[in-house]
Amino acid sequence: MAPSFGWWAKGSHKGTPVVVKMENPNWSVEELQAPSEDDFLVGNTPTGTREKARGKNAKQLTWVLLLKAHRAAGCLTSIASTLVAVGSAIRRRVSSGRTDADTDTDNGSANENRTVKTRFYNCIKVFLWLSLLLLGFEIVAYFKGWHFGAPKLQLQYIFTAPFGVRDFFDSLYSRWVLIRVEYLAPPLQFLANVCIILFLIQSLDRLILCLGCFWIRFKKIKPIPRQVTVADPESGENGFFPMVLVQIPMCNEKEVYQQSIAAVCNLDWPKLKILIQVLDDSDDPTTQLLIKEEVHKWQQQGVHIVYRHRVIRDGYKAGNLKSAMSCSYVKDYEFVAIFDADFQPNPDFLKRTVPHFKDNEDVGLVQARWSFVNKDENLLTRLQNINLSFHFEVEQQVNGVFINFFGFNGTAGVWRIKALEDSGGWLERTTVEDMDIAVRAHLCGWKFVFLNDVECQCELPESYEAYRKQQHRWHSGPMQLFRLCLPDIIRAKISVWKKFNMIFLFFLLRKLILPFYSFTLFCIILPMTMFVPEAELPAWVVCYIPATMSFLNILPAPKSFPFIVPYLLFENTMSVTKFNAMISGLFQLGSAYEWVVTKKSGRSSEGDLVSLVEKQPKHQRGGSEPNLDELKTELEQEQKAKKKKHNRIYTKELALAFLLLTASARSLLSAQGIHFYFLLFQGISFLLVGLDLIGEQVL
Repeated sequence: MAPSFGWWAKGSHKGTPVVVKMENPNWSVEELQAPSEDDFLVGNTPTGTREKARGKNAKQLTWVLLLKAHRAAGCLTSIASTLVAVGSAIRRRVSSGRTDADTDTDNGSANENRTVKTRFYNCIKVFLWLSLLLLGFEIVAYFKGWHFGAPKLQLQYIFTAPFGVRDFFDSLYSRWVLIRVEYLAPPLQFLANVCIILFLIQSLDRLILCLGCFWIRFKKIKPIPRQVTVADPESGENGFFPMVLVQIPMCNEKEVYQQSIAAVCNLDWPKLKILIQVLDDSDDPTTQLLIKEEVHKWQQQGVHIVYRHRVIRDGYKAGNLKSAMSCSYVKDYEFVAIFDADFQPNPDFLKRTVPHFKDNEDVGLVQARWSFVNKDENLLTRLQNINLSFHFEVEQQVNGVFINFFGFNGTAGVWRIKALEDSGGWLERTTVEDMDIAVRAHLCGWKFVFLNDVECQCELPESYEAYRKQQHRWHSGPMQLFRLCLPDIIRAKISVWKKFNMIFLFFLLRKLILPFYSFTLFCIILPMTMFVPEAELPAWVVCYIPATMSFLNILPAPKSFPFIVPYLLFENTMSVTKFNAMISGLFQLGSAYEWVVTKKSGRSSEGDLVSLVEKQPKHQRGGSEPNLDELKTELEQEQKAKKKKHNRIYTKELALAFLLLTASARSLLSAQGIHFYFLLFQGISFLLVGLDLIGEQVL
């Protein structure tokens, strides 16, 4: 309680005991009295009373200072322990000797041409050794007196200084400066200007998308289905309950198969109007048997669900879906809903999506947005949440409202089966079968609807290894598709604006130009300008525009605002993987055809599916196969017996980390200002990612 002053004070105030406890058990616990009225007496007060109050206040002040000192010591201790933990993790990473090349070998891609695979890494190493050589050269020049901040002053010194007094190093450095000015700076500056123009175009596109999202919110625009008279869910009479086929494609998804099947089986839809296909592509016999038993359990409860397993497993997910659509009974169904193995739709999912097809014969797809059960698991998932929140709430929503087209996300969507058939069905020609079918459907004239208010729970990759492989597939596949679809887009009977949107905005700007300039400008050109200062990058390119774009990206996820700086640095760090994937997809390199199932941890939805568990009868396991428990026990023993998983060391990221840190050291010699801080923190970001210190820690 605060002390009372002046004429408005009523009643007497006596000190309230306050107990101050130190976190460190070695510190004593002291009980302090809060200030009383005697502490604030002034004027005609006895001398002893004033001295007593002064001594009491001094004691309280001493303890407050001790408390603050203890908190500061605790903060320093926590920082020290964190640094020790990080150092220990780095030591374990290095001692384990496991790199990303080992990861690729473990996953069966050892047959890929290693010359093609390491070419990109070798280019980065050349830049690194060259920068180290130049750094040593510049340091010697600095101590020899060549420490002018502006390149023009260096040229002025070269042309005005008498040649007779120069030693060998001065003559050599003078020639190096002239070579920079004459041969190196012009092409580097030209490339920098091209990347800056691309950067500005892409930033303008992002700004327009954000303005479109703001307009949608301001006008409260959202797709509204036609009025439907809801009937009895069991009978489906007098209501819009068409035949819906639900597909769950999966491959060795033993962590998530139970919760995904349970969520889909609890969809609120008439039982006679729905059929669930579990499309299992697992090559592990134990996993196959577990999934088959789970399907059998739900069949005994009256759910219309079937289990399908392909003998010839060609075409990955596209081949799996294509095989399922070839079943004879599919002709009885009008719509198909697709959910990946880690997706958990709410029971009302179909009731909120299917009505958008009613009386809209030109609508071919209704897509729901994703939400994430593990978005706060670690720093990596938090940064992914920022990226995907912008993708769904801004990109998908704006494109869906204004042009009725966006890339299908591969899951949590409902297709009109006629639209799939008109578009040629699922094709196995790329690793992004979802984007492929969306592009072909758009060229056939079908419209798409995006529902930002309908969410479907799923998982984010928690390890950098899984996220890296996912992003490689997501950025190499579109370039494969662009090569294949470009002639069809040019010949398609759609408007010129739609062709421009698909070729320039959808493919070139957002799939090719973005990773190209992001990697080239911030990871290659910027550090090179430190050693060739005659080519310059303005501060607004290095700092202000990237900060503004990051701020716009983070608006759909305002709770993530404290992570705006890590997000900016991490996106530049991921540009290495995205650029490599884009090049491999564009030129059809071997890694463009890799498909690695994203690792799942098996996290359930926010409610942990409690309601679904409560609905299940207690005797649901009664129909289990006799050997199922034994198989589960064997599976657990196999998992324990497996070799312990280690975090990896990523060579490309580490090479770029040393390149950027070297460039930051060179920038100190020229007082580059904001360039130094950007290079320093970006280099540290690459270092942390290269040592796999972001995301899931398994070692």
